[in-house]
Amino acid sequence: MKKSLVTMAAMLVVGAVQAQATDTLKKIKDSGSVTMGVRESSGALSYTLGDGKYVGFHVDVCTKALADIQKQLGLAKLDIKYQPVTSQNRIPLVQNGTVDIECGSTTNNAARQKDVSFAFTTYVEEVRIAVKANSGISSIGQLKDRSVATTTGTTSVQLLRKHERAAGIDFKEVFGKDHADSFLLLESGRADAFVMDGQILAGNIAKAKNPADFKIVGEVLSVEPIAIMMRKDDPAFKKAVDDSIIAMMKSGDIAKLYDKWFMQPIAPSNTKVGLPLSEATKTAWANPNDKPVEEYMAKK
Repeated sequence: MKKSLVTMAAMLVVGAVQAQATDTLKKIKDSGSVTMGVRESSGALSYTLGDGKYVGFHVDVCTKALADIQKQLGLAKLDIKYQPVTSQNRIPLVQNGTVDIECGSTTNNAARQKDVSFAFTTYVEEVRIAVKANSGISSIGQLKDRSVATTTGTTSVQLLRKHERAAGIDFKEVFGKDHADSFLLLESGRADAFVMDGQILAGNIAKAKNPADFKIVGEVLSVEPIAIMMRKDDPAFKKAVDDSIIAMMKSGDIAKLYDKWFMQPIAPSNTKVGLPLSEATKTAWANPNDKPVEEYMAKK
């Protein structure tokens, strides 16, 4: 009986620690700080200007959400710390508490929902293929025996292999450590194609020395909801972020941010990504939800 009580007490302590670990609002209020996970080369969604400065559509969305949370918590000041993440480490860094809110280019899917939570979808992506303009490649079928670059920790090549038009097409995978590295594989000729989210492809092309040397081609491999990521089982923090996102959608502020990052010249090269707002993204804003890609595609 005594041993049973000790075991129960230990379990309660563990439960309390876990509950505290997922109470992000309390963590933010107690520390007066929050850590934002950011990407170094995720197109216009999240990228670095160097010297520890990070910008982009999702960085702005998160910054506004955190400002609303600061107001909600009655904090006179909130220190936002930036933590660069990669496709490989972004989920573990959210899970272990290093990152409180990840503001990059993460697809919301069922497998990831087992480990983390996602805010309402803020961007709907089309996965495409980028090639050199003079390559002669215009479809999946022409990738046979070619080298295809993708970024370690992403799902893009898996999507390519599953595509019906890729049946019987054998190609070699080459991996970049981040999106800029993957694009460099294409730019330097070590890869014949780069498979990734369309806006990431467009963003890297826009920043290239000669943007006209590249083009986005081929069939759409997948339509995916991209969302801000948080720790799992923290409903209060998720609600605070979702409420802010809904307010941005209703006010039109999120549309203004989209125009700023995708349709206007952006730093550092003062070039435009040039991706008009898609109908799929408009629909996501009109009907806020955090459904994974599997449910999203089932509707199509």
